[in-house]
Amino acid sequence: MTLRFTAFTLFPNFFSAHLQEGVFSRGIKQNLLAFDTVNPRDFAEDERRKVDGHPVGGGDGMVLLPDVCARALDSVVSPETVVIHVSPGGKVFNNIWARTLAENTNHIVFLCGRYAGFDERFVQSRAHHEFSIGDFVLSGGEPAALCMMDAMARFVPGVLGNAQSALADSFEDGLLEAPQYTHPIEFNGQIVPKVLLSGHHAEIARYRRQEQIRRTALQRPDLIHRQWDSLTRAEQKQVESLWKSGSGSQSPRSLSR
Repeated sequence: MTLRFTAFTLFPNFFSAHLQEGVFSRGIKQNLLAFDTVNPRDFAEDERRKVDGHPVGGGDGMVLLPDVCARALDSVVSPETVVIHVSPGGKVFNNIWARTLAENTNHIVFLCGRYAGFDERFVQSRAHHEFSIGDFVLSGGEPAALCMMDAMARFVPGVLGNAQSALADSFEDGLLEAPQYTHPIEFNGQIVPKVLLSGHHAEIARYRRQEQIRRTALQRPDLIHRQWDSLTRAEQKQVESLWKSGSGSQSPRSLSR
C-alpha cells in the first residue's frame, strides 16, 4: 500500500529538497510513499489569479478565499481522503496520531495556510483534523506539514531499514528514548556506561528502562504524569527520589490523581 501526501500550498517548491533526501526519498523510490501538491492559484478565475481578500470586519493580513480553495481541494480529494488543517490553533500532533493516520489512511491532504490563513467556513466544512506542532507561529503551514509527513512515513512498513526502529523511538511507549552510545568507549574523559559493555541483555534492558524514566522525569515531567499508573512501584520511587533530590528544575507534585 502506498501512502500519498498532498500539500495544498501556494509555495509548492518549498517541499522539493525534502523529497530528495533520507527516509522520504527512499519511500518514494520504493513506491511506499507518494507526494504531490495542489496550488489554489491554479483555480483562481481572474487574470491576476487572486486567492485572498481583506478580512471582513477589518484586521491585519489577507484571508484565503473559500471558493477558490474549495475548487482546488475538490480537484484532489476522494471519499477516502483525510484533510488536515495545519494551524497553531489545532491539537498538538503526536506519535499516536502519526501512527494511527499512517496505518489507517491512504491519502492525506495538508492545508498549508499563509498570510492570515483560510476562511473559517472552508476549514469547518472541509478539514477532518486541525493539528499544530507546538505553541509557536510559523510563516506558513508548510514546515509543520513536513514534520507531520516525516513522522507518519516512519510507520509505513518498509520505509525504515529496520522495522523495529520506529517502535524504539521516543514517545512510542509514552516516555523519552534512553541515551545512546557508540565507539570510542572513552570520549572527552567520559566513558560508556559499563553495563552496556557487559553483554548481559537483561541488565542492559533494565538499565535503559531506568534511563528512560530518569530522562523523562527530568526533561518531560508531563509525560511521567500521564504514564504514572503504568509505572511499577520501583519506577515511581525512582521518579520521586529524583524530584525530591532537586535534580533538574522540577519539584515534587501530587501524583494521587
